Amino acid sequence: MITLNVDLGERSYPIYIGTDLLNQADLLTQHISGNSALIVTNETVAPLYLDKIKQHLSGIKHEVVILPDGEQFKNLDVLNQIYDALLSHQFDRNTTLIALGGGVIGDITGFAAATYQRGVNLIQIPTTLLSQVDSSVGGKTAVNHKLGKNMIGAFYQPKAVIADTNTLNTLDDRQLSSGIAEVIKYGLIRDTDFHAWLKAHMKALLHRDPAALAHAIERSCQNKADVVSADEKESGQRALLNLGHTFGHAIETGMGYGEWLHGEGVATGMMMAAILSCKLGNISEDDVAEVRQLLLCAKLPVHAPEQLTAKGFKKLMAIDKKVQDGKIRLILLHAIGDAYITDDYEDSQLTACINASYC
Repeated sequence: MITLNVDLGERSYPIYIGTDLLNQADLLTQHISGNSALIVTNETVAPLYLDKIKQHLSGIKHEVVILPDGEQFKNLDVLNQIYDALLSHQFDRNTTLIALGGGVIGDITGFAAATYQRGVNLIQIPTTLLSQVDSSVGGKTAVNHKLGKNMIGAFYQPKAVIADTNTLNTLDDRQLSSGIAEVIKYGLIRDTDFHAWLKAHMKALLHRDPAALAHAIERSCQNKADVVSADEKESGQRALLNLGHTFGHAIETGMGYGEWLHGEGVATGMMMAAILSCKLGNISEDDVAEVRQLLLCAKLPVHAPEQLTAKGFKKLMAIDKKVQDGKIRLILLHAIGDAYITDDYEDSQLTACINASYC
């Protein structure tokens, strides 16, 4: 087992990464400060791992909420099912919410933990690659609105993240690739050595080589932990973690939540960011081709959906947390491994970038 630390002073917490961690009761129970817990999971994950977690809580008052599976269910209506369970079973401020599932479960449970009685304990148990390398770490919690993804949320850190890599054995190939998109992101924004490693080991990741997956998860989590420790509330460099996300969220919202997986939207968004970076003279056509090839090797999409016009794209992008004073701020590349945030581009350049991304 590897243990990383997110250094946030009194709110610091460990990230445990390894095999067979769901069978280690103490790993979970040491972070439950009270005598009650609510497990939140979904219909896909519950049959696989719920019983293991419940066994560890045999001496603790606990209940379970099983939500429907999918991005389309990450909304305020479904969130109320968690509040209903907490209130009907009279859970108090000393309870712990346990998020058992992928990014949707982590986000919605985290938001419930942040807001129930103004904040209760939270433990993240991510079961997808995407959630293990990104969404479970850093304290971003949210639900979607029909007009925009993750626009209703809070920064709220967990007490621990338990990433059991064995759970990836039950992940389908599309979800695996979706998670790899977030892994690729770290190399593009700040870690050139990792980017080079990914180019050499992408086939191993797709074949679920345990050593390759463990390295990718550890390196991704370390990158995110370093950034979050330096900028918890995204006032500066943490925004760089959103490479491709403004484009990607527009795709997810415009196509209907659940039609595109989050990592698929991010992959295409990173491709679009690379194209715009090239049009601004930052990176070369060869760099753009390198990004495209790596995404294709990961079996990820690199073309924007033709159903979204350039006008529609920009309208959706305008509903984004990085918009300031009506200007869409984007994460772009000075070079591979060197990202920056900017609103210094012409609208015509953004339009040309979107048009170029269709083919």
